[in-house]
Amino acid sequence: MKWGVAFCWHTLAWEELVTLVARAEALGFDTAYVDGDISQLSRREADVLDGWTVTTALLARTRRIQIGSIRLVQHWNAAHLAQVAATAERIAPGRLSFFASIGDRPEDRAWGIPALPARERAAWLDETLDAVRALWRGETVTRRGAHVTLEGARVRPIPPGGRLPIEIGAKSALLMPVVARHADIWNVNWPPIPGRVEAAAGVLAAACRRQGRPPEAIRRRLWIFTRAQRLTAAEALAEFRRWNPWFAALSDAEVAPALVVGSPAECRERIAAFTAEFALEMPVLDLCGLDAEGAREVLEALPPGRIR
Repeated sequence: MKWGVAFCWHTLAWEELVTLVARAEALGFDTAYVDGDISQLSRREADVLDGWTVTTALLARTRRIQIGSIRLVQHWNAAHLAQVAATAERIAPGRLSFFASIGDRPEDRAWGIPALPARERAAWLDETLDAVRALWRGETVTRRGAHVTLEGARVRPIPPGGRLPIEIGAKSALLMPVVARHADIWNVNWPPIPGRVEAAAGVLAAACRRQGRPPEAIRRRLWIFTRAQRLTAAEALAEFRRWNPWFAALSDAEVAPALVVGSPAECRERIAAFTAEFALEMPVLDLCGLDAEGAREVLEALPPGRIR
Protein backbone atom coordinates (compact mmCIF):
# COMPACT_ATOMS: atom_id res chain seq x y z
CA MET A 1 0.00 0.00 0.00
CA LYS A 2 1.11 3.55 -0.79
CA TRP A 3 0.50 6.67 1.25
CA GLY A 4 0.85 10.31 0.31
CA VAL A 5 1.07 13.62 2.15
CA ALA A 6 0.28 17.17 1.01
CA PHE A 7 2.06 20.32 2.22
CA CYS A 8 0.39 23.25 0.47
CA TRP A 9 -1.00 26.77 0.78
CA HIS A 10 2.46 28.40 0.98
CA THR A 11 2.55 28.21 4.78
CA LEU A 12 6.02 26.64 4.99
CA ALA A 13 9.37 28.29 4.42
CA TRP A 14 11.62 26.48 1.94
CA GLU A 15 13.89 25.20 4.71
CA GLU A 16 10.89 23.79 6.60
CA LEU A 17 9.49 22.17 3.48
CA VAL A 18 12.78 20.44 2.67
CA THR A 19 12.99 19.07 6.22
CA LEU A 20 9.39 17.83 6.23
CA VAL A 21 9.61 16.14 2.84
CA ALA A 22 12.83 14.42 3.92
CA ARG A 23 11.10 13.24 7.09
CA ALA A 24 8.12 11.97 5.09
CA GLU A 25 10.52 10.04 2.88
CA ALA A 26 12.25 8.52 5.92
CA LEU A 27 8.91 7.48 7.40
CA GLY A 28 7.92 5.66 4.20
CA PHE A 29 5.47 8.01 2.48
CA ASP A 30 5.34 7.32 -1.25
CA THR A 31 4.48 10.81 -2.55
CA ALA A 32 4.71 14.36 -1.23
CA TYR A 33 2.52 16.99 -2.86
CA VAL A 34 3.58 20.63 -2.70
CA ASP A 35 2.17 23.87 -4.07
CA GLY A 36 1.80 24.02 -7.83
CA ASP A 37 0.90 26.62 -10.45
CA ILE A 38 -0.94 29.02 -8.16
CA SER A 39 0.25 32.58 -8.41
CA GLN A 40 -1.02 34.43 -5.35
CA LEU A 41 -3.21 31.98 -3.47
CA SER A 42 -1.81 32.78 -0.01
CA ARG A 43 -3.01 36.40 -0.05
CA ARG A 44 -0.22 37.37 2.35
CA GLU A 45 3.35 38.60 2.36
CA ALA A 46 5.09 35.29 3.08
CA ASP A 47 7.06 33.59 0.31
CA VAL A 48 4.92 32.13 -2.48
CA LEU A 49 7.34 29.66 -4.04
CA ASP A 50 6.96 28.63 -7.67
CA GLY A 51 5.61 25.08 -7.82
CA TRP A 52 7.75 23.74 -10.65
CA THR A 53 10.98 25.14 -9.19
CA VAL A 54 10.17 23.64 -5.79
CA THR A 55 9.26 20.30 -7.37
CA THR A 56 12.57 19.95 -9.19
CA ALA A 57 14.55 21.17 -6.18
CA LEU A 58 12.88 18.58 -3.95
CA LEU A 59 13.60 15.84 -6.48
CA ALA A 60 17.26 16.80 -6.22
CA ARG A 61 17.19 16.87 -2.40
CA THR A 62 15.54 13.46 -1.90
CA ARG A 63 16.28 9.91 -3.02
CA ARG A 64 13.10 7.82 -3.16
CA ILE A 65 9.89 9.77 -2.55
CA GLN A 66 7.84 10.99 -5.51
CA ILE A 67 7.11 14.72 -5.71
CA GLY A 68 3.85 16.05 -7.10
CA SER A 69 2.62 19.59 -7.69
CA ILE A 70 -0.26 20.56 -9.89
CA ARG A 71 0.32 21.83 -13.42
CA LEU A 72 -2.47 24.13 -14.53
CA VAL A 73 -2.98 24.15 -18.25
CA GLN A 74 -3.25 27.93 -18.59
CA HIS A 75 0.31 28.36 -17.28
CA TRP A 76 2.05 26.18 -19.87
CA ASN A 77 2.83 25.76 -23.52
CA ALA A 78 2.12 22.10 -24.32
CA ALA A 79 5.56 21.30 -25.76
CA HIS A 80 7.35 23.05 -22.90
CA LEU A 81 5.28 21.08 -20.39
CA ALA A 82 6.16 17.81 -22.13
CA GLN A 83 9.83 18.79 -22.19
CA VAL A 84 10.17 19.77 -18.53
CA ALA A 85 8.46 16.57 -17.40
CA ALA A 86 10.64 14.42 -19.66
CA THR A 87 13.71 16.24 -18.33
CA ALA A 88 12.68 15.63 -14.73
CA GLU A 89 12.20 11.94 -15.56
CA ARG A 90 15.71 11.83 -17.03
CA ILE A 91 17.21 13.44 -13.91
CA ALA A 92 15.14 11.57 -11.28
CA PRO A 93 13.70 8.44 -12.95
CA GLY A 94 10.25 7.42 -11.74
CA ARG A 95 9.97 10.15 -9.14
CA LEU A 96 7.96 12.96 -10.76
CA SER A 97 4.25 12.70 -10.07
CA PHE A 98 2.82 14.43 -13.15
CA PHE A 99 -0.38 16.03 -11.84
CA ALA A 100 -2.55 18.36 -13.96
CA SER A 101 -5.89 20.12 -13.95
CA ILE A 102 -7.59 23.35 -15.05
CA GLY A 103 -7.65 25.56 -11.93
CA ASP A 104 -10.32 28.08 -11.05
CA ARG A 105 -8.69 30.78 -8.93
CA PRO A 106 -9.38 34.45 -9.71
CA GLU A 107 -5.99 35.42 -8.22
CA ASP A 108 -4.25 34.24 -11.40
CA ARG A 109 -5.83 37.10 -13.37
CA ALA A 110 -3.33 39.45 -11.76
CA TRP A 111 -0.64 37.72 -13.85
CA GLY A 112 -2.48 38.20 -17.13
CA ILE A 113 -3.54 34.54 -17.31
CA PRO A 114 -6.78 34.13 -19.30
CA ALA A 115 -9.94 33.85 -17.23
CA LEU A 116 -11.77 31.32 -19.39
CA PRO A 117 -14.96 29.38 -18.65
CA ALA A 118 -14.46 25.90 -17.21
CA ARG A 119 -15.61 24.26 -20.46
CA GLU A 120 -12.85 26.00 -22.43
CA ARG A 121 -10.22 25.17 -19.81
CA ALA A 122 -11.26 21.51 -19.93
CA ALA A 123 -10.93 21.55 -23.73
CA TRP A 124 -7.52 23.18 -23.36
CA LEU A 125 -6.36 20.44 -20.99
CA ASP A 126 -7.65 17.79 -23.38
CA GLU A 127 -5.70 19.27 -26.30
CA THR A 128 -2.59 19.75 -24.16
CA LEU A 129 -2.48 16.20 -22.83
CA ASP A 130 -3.08 14.78 -26.30
CA ALA A 131 -0.05 16.71 -27.56
CA VAL A 132 2.04 15.86 -24.50
CA ARG A 133 1.38 12.13 -24.94
CA ALA A 134 2.43 12.31 -28.60
CA LEU A 135 5.60 14.24 -27.76
CA TRP A 136 6.53 11.70 -25.07
CA ARG A 137 6.16 8.96 -27.70
CA GLY A 138 8.89 10.72 -29.65
CA GLU A 139 6.63 11.97 -32.43
CA THR A 140 7.09 15.19 -34.36
CA VAL A 141 3.89 17.00 -33.44
CA THR A 142 1.88 19.58 -35.33
CA ARG A 143 -1.37 20.82 -33.82
CA ARG A 144 -3.70 23.61 -34.89
CA GLY A 145 -6.36 23.37 -32.21
CA ALA A 146 -8.43 25.97 -30.45
CA HIS A 147 -5.89 26.13 -27.61
CA VAL A 148 -2.73 24.27 -28.69
CA THR A 149 -0.71 25.32 -31.73
CA LEU A 150 2.52 23.45 -32.51
CA GLU A 151 4.52 23.26 -35.74
CA GLY A 152 6.78 20.23 -35.93
CA ALA A 153 7.53 20.17 -32.19
CA ARG A 154 9.81 17.44 -30.81
CA VAL A 155 10.91 16.56 -27.30
CA ARG A 156 14.11 14.86 -26.27
CA PRO A 157 14.77 12.91 -24.12
CA ILE A 158 11.84 10.55 -24.57
CA PRO A 159 10.59 8.99 -21.31
CA PRO A 160 11.17 5.22 -21.03
CA GLY A 161 8.47 3.41 -22.98
CA GLY A 162 7.34 6.72 -24.46
CA ARG A 163 5.04 7.66 -21.60
CA LEU A 164 4.73 8.99 -18.07
CA PRO A 165 1.73 8.36 -15.79
CA ILE A 166 -0.70 11.27 -15.79
CA GLU A 167 -2.72 12.20 -12.72
CA ILE A 168 -5.68 14.53 -13.20
CA GLY A 169 -7.52 16.36 -10.43
CA ALA A 170 -11.22 16.52 -11.27
CA LYS A 171 -14.65 16.61 -9.69
CA SER A 172 -16.89 18.15 -12.35
CA ALA A 173 -18.71 16.34 -15.14
CA LEU A 174 -16.93 18.64 -17.64
CA LEU A 175 -13.55 17.14 -16.78
CA MET A 176 -14.48 13.47 -16.55
CA PRO A 177 -14.15 12.84 -20.33
CA VAL A 178 -10.62 14.25 -20.11
CA VAL A 179 -9.85 11.93 -17.18
CA ALA A 180 -11.29 9.00 -19.13
CA ARG A 181 -9.14 9.74 -22.18
CA HIS A 182 -5.83 10.65 -20.58
CA ALA A 183 -5.51 9.77 -16.88
CA ASP A 184 -3.68 6.89 -15.30
CA ILE A 185 -4.72 8.29 -11.91
CA TRP A 186 -7.85 10.18 -10.92
CA ASN A 187 -7.15 12.61 -8.08
CA VAL A 188 -10.65 12.71 -6.60
CA ASN A 189 -11.19 16.41 -6.03
CA TRP A 190 -13.77 15.95 -3.27
CA PRO A 191 -13.43 15.35 0.45
CA PRO A 192 -14.24 11.71 1.32
CA ILE A 193 -18.01 12.25 1.21
CA PRO A 194 -19.70 9.08 -0.12
CA GLY A 195 -22.48 10.76 -2.10
CA ARG A 196 -20.14 13.25 -3.78
CA VAL A 197 -17.43 10.71 -4.64
CA GLU A 198 -19.90 8.09 -5.83
CA ALA A 199 -21.68 10.55 -8.11
CA ALA A 200 -18.39 11.70 -9.66
CA ALA A 201 -17.22 8.10 -10.02
CA GLY A 202 -20.43 7.26 -11.85
CA VAL A 203 -19.90 10.09 -14.33
CA LEU A 204 -16.30 8.96 -14.86
CA ALA A 205 -17.36 5.34 -15.37
CA ALA A 206 -19.83 6.40 -18.07
CA ALA A 207 -17.12 8.50 -19.75
CA CYS A 208 -14.73 5.53 -19.64
CA ARG A 209 -17.31 3.26 -21.25
CA ARG A 210 -17.75 5.76 -24.08
CA GLN A 211 -13.97 5.60 -24.58
CA GLY A 212 -14.00 1.80 -24.52
CA ARG A 213 -11.88 1.88 -21.39
CA PRO A 214 -12.60 -0.04 -18.14
CA PRO A 215 -13.11 2.43 -15.26
CA GLU A 216 -10.99 0.27 -12.95
CA ALA A 217 -7.97 0.93 -15.20
CA ILE A 218 -7.80 4.43 -13.64
CA ARG A 219 -6.32 4.40 -10.16
CA ARG A 220 -7.69 6.72 -7.46
CA ARG A 221 -6.07 9.10 -5.02
CA LEU A 222 -7.96 11.31 -2.59
CA TRP A 223 -6.78 13.99 -0.16
CA ILE A 224 -8.04 13.48 3.39
CA PHE A 225 -7.99 16.51 5.70
CA THR A 226 -6.02 15.16 8.68
CA ARG A 227 -5.13 16.85 11.94
CA ALA A 228 -4.62 13.93 14.40
CA GLN A 229 -4.78 15.12 18.03
CA ARG A 230 -4.31 18.82 17.44
CA LEU A 231 -7.93 19.97 17.11
CA THR A 232 -11.45 19.33 18.27
CA ALA A 233 -13.99 18.40 15.62
CA ALA A 234 -15.37 21.96 15.62
CA GLU A 235 -11.91 23.47 15.31
CA ALA A 236 -11.05 21.07 12.47
CA LEU A 237 -14.21 22.08 10.61
CA ALA A 238 -13.32 25.76 10.95
CA GLU A 239 -9.77 25.08 9.73
CA PHE A 240 -11.05 23.04 6.78
CA ARG A 241 -13.25 25.98 5.80
CA ARG A 242 -10.29 28.35 6.02
CA TRP A 243 -8.02 26.29 3.76
CA ASN A 244 -10.64 24.97 1.33
CA PRO A 245 -12.72 27.94 0.14
CA TRP A 246 -13.61 26.08 -3.07
CA PHE A 247 -15.83 23.74 -1.01
CA ALA A 248 -17.93 26.54 0.47
CA ALA A 249 -21.11 25.06 -1.01
CA LEU A 250 -20.72 21.85 1.01
CA SER A 251 -22.76 21.79 4.21
CA ASP A 252 -21.20 21.26 7.63
CA ALA A 253 -23.18 18.04 7.88
CA GLU A 254 -21.42 16.75 4.76
CA VAL A 255 -17.94 17.95 5.65
CA ALA A 256 -17.65 17.08 9.33
CA PRO A 257 -17.68 13.27 8.92
CA ALA A 258 -15.04 13.57 6.18
CA LEU A 259 -12.40 15.13 8.47
CA VAL A 260 -9.85 13.00 10.29
CA VAL A 261 -9.20 14.15 13.84
CA GLY A 262 -8.61 12.37 17.13
CA SER A 263 -6.01 9.99 18.49
CA PRO A 264 -3.50 8.37 16.12
CA ALA A 265 -5.37 5.08 16.43
CA GLU A 266 -8.69 6.75 15.58
CA CYS A 267 -7.11 8.55 12.63
CA ARG A 268 -5.54 5.36 11.29
CA GLU A 269 -8.90 3.60 11.50
CA ARG A 270 -10.68 6.41 9.62
CA ILE A 271 -8.04 6.58 6.89
CA ALA A 272 -8.15 2.80 6.43
CA ALA A 273 -11.95 2.93 6.18
CA PHE A 274 -11.87 5.68 3.56
CA THR A 275 -9.21 3.82 1.59
CA ALA A 276 -11.39 0.72 1.42
CA GLU A 277 -14.69 2.54 0.84
CA PHE A 278 -13.42 4.59 -2.09
CA ALA A 279 -11.06 1.95 -3.55
CA LEU A 280 -8.07 4.25 -3.23
CA GLU A 281 -4.66 3.42 -4.60
CA MET A 282 -3.32 6.10 -2.30
CA PRO A 283 -4.88 8.11 0.51
CA VAL A 284 -3.16 11.48 0.83
CA LEU A 285 -2.93 13.09 4.27
CA ASP A 286 -3.93 16.70 3.62
CA LEU A 287 -1.76 18.80 5.96
CA CYS A 288 -2.26 21.98 3.96
CA GLY A 289 -2.13 25.09 6.11
CA LEU A 290 -0.29 23.50 9.03
CA ASP A 291 2.90 25.10 10.26
CA ALA A 292 6.09 23.05 10.37
CA GLU A 293 5.63 21.87 13.95
CA GLY A 294 2.04 20.79 13.36
CA ALA A 295 2.85 18.99 10.12
CA ARG A 296 5.71 17.09 11.73
CA GLU A 297 3.45 16.03 14.61
CA VAL A 298 0.98 14.47 12.19
CA LEU A 299 3.74 12.75 10.18
CA GLU A 300 5.20 11.23 13.32
CA ALA A 301 1.78 10.17 14.62
CA LEU A 302 0.72 8.51 11.34
CA PRO A 303 3.66 6.87 9.60
CA PRO A 304 2.50 4.76 6.63
CA GLY A 305 3.60 1.45 8.11
CA ARG A 306 1.03 1.91 10.87
CA ILE A 307 -1.89 3.17 8.74
CA ARG A 308 -3.67 -0.13 8.30
